[in-house]
Amino acid sequence: MPHVPSETHRAHQDLIPGPPSRPARAWAVLLAACAGHFLVVLDVSVVNVALPSMRTDLGLSTTGLQWVLNTYTIAFAGFMLLGGRAADLFGSKRTFLAGLGLFTAASLAGGLAQEGWQLLAARTAQGLGAAVLAPATLTIVTAAVAPGPARTRAIGTWSAVGAAGGAAGGFVGGALTDLLSWRWVLLINVPVGALVLVASVAWLGRDRTTEGRRLDLPGAVLVTGGLAAVAYGVVETEESGWGAAATLLPLLGGVALLALFVLVEARTRAPLVPLKLFRSRAVASANVTMLLCGSASFAMWFFMTVYAQNVLGYSPLQAGLALIPSSISIVLGSTLAPWVMARTGPRAVAAAGLLIAACGYAWQSTMTADGTFLGTILGPGILMMTGIGLAATPLAAVATEGAAPGDAGLVAGLITTSRTMGGAVGLAVLSTVAAARTDGGTGAADLTAGYARAFQAGAGLMLTAALLSLLWLPRRPAK
Repeated sequence: MPHVPSETHRAHQDLIPGPPSRPARAWAVLLAACAGHFLVVLDVSVVNVALPSMRTDLGLSTTGLQWVLNTYTIAFAGFMLLGGRAADLFGSKRTFLAGLGLFTAASLAGGLAQEGWQLLAARTAQGLGAAVLAPATLTIVTAAVAPGPARTRAIGTWSAVGAAGGAAGGFVGGALTDLLSWRWVLLINVPVGALVLVASVAWLGRDRTTEGRRLDLPGAVLVTGGLAAVAYGVVETEESGWGAAATLLPLLGGVALLALFVLVEARTRAPLVPLKLFRSRAVASANVTMLLCGSASFAMWFFMTVYAQNVLGYSPLQAGLALIPSSISIVLGSTLAPWVMARTGPRAVAAAGLLIAACGYAWQSTMTADGTFLGTILGPGILMMTGIGLAATPLAAVATEGAAPGDAGLVAGLITTSRTMGGAVGLAVLSTVAAARTDGGTGAADLTAGYARAFQAGAGLMLTAALLSLLWLPRRPAK
């Protein structure tokens, strides 16, 4: 049975629990979606400062400790496209509630874990829930607000909340670990998730499924397996190196699966990812630029946190407090972006933000073992995060503007996948860069030299992203 666009359009309109003349209701929908988005992004970084406590309590090895981070990000990135298409086929509300329910239950299991493998299994399930939930949040936001300046502001709010989630991870994790225990880094999601679930049931409107379309299971298996294998291989480079079999086998296998995915999608009648989407200059350019931006921005929080603790001697709580100005800066940048976009267009705002971030990364790369809060954390942190906040909103707006209603979830999943996959791969690559410079040294000077090299590489990534945005992004979003 052929796809009926008007039915899909009505399905997305039903997400608004009231007519357009009731803007308060639209913002209630936005609040629920952004709350879910905040939770899943928060959990990318919230466990960073709790890792030493987890290791002591559960007896995790160094490799096991690394996988507390990696299992979440790999599952998150690997299943994102599947989550985005599920939102189109089964309804954003259903997908949102299912993902949030799984995420909340997995958080409870992780907080109660008594063995290392239990924690890793719970983090994997958290990542799966996040992958289902995250694309639905952006689909709900774009469906709740009409195209134009209001939608740009709504996407700006969504970007700011996501940025705040990543930025708040260090502070929230440090405070909970110091004042309670590492378990509350995960358990805090349970009451918050339950509250958001109740609010979402009340605020999100009726869902309808899309008639006549089925989930492309072969495509879903191939792209999920391919992305997960590539991410796994890159993560293995930090321990095994780029030439080891433990690295090359998953990398080559992942590339092969992704190549097979492209062949399958080109032949199937109802593909998971219609390849024609990438003919759109807006979709292609925004996703590639977001991939580069995410690869540097996710790693920034990790390296800033470990520098503060391992070199400057901050406690987990002190490290979290030290990053609060950076957290505020990324929210400020995301909030300012829609206002500037209305006057200059998305391309100029994205390029300017990425250039500002590159300056911050270059400044941060001058860090020393006896650095001060003002010179090695506050100043460069504000520049990096203000720039990233400015860039994220126009990239998301360009990628999603003009998407057909039946592809809205998929396009949202693509841009979120690009950011998350970039973050997972970028953290692994930059960690390898830092480790190569450190060359096994554990002293403050050695660690600082490694972290500085990672920030130099991050500055290069941001400059590359800025150049791409100037040359490739459309001047104005497609209508």
